[in-house]
Amino acid sequence: MMKLFKKTLAICLIGLGLGILLVLLLPLTGWLFIIGVVVIGVGFMWLAC
Repeated sequence: MMKLFKKTLAICLIGLGLGILLVLLLPLTGWLFIIGVVVIGVGFMWLAC
């Protein structure tokens, strides 16, 4: 049960990060772009463990 929850949370994080990046689509806006990349990275790390 906990493993399923972790995977669901990870997929939500990846989706949120992609959403942030898609809304911006401008790497020029610096910190928001970095937040999107970090959220996606955290999501993938969560899926890996």
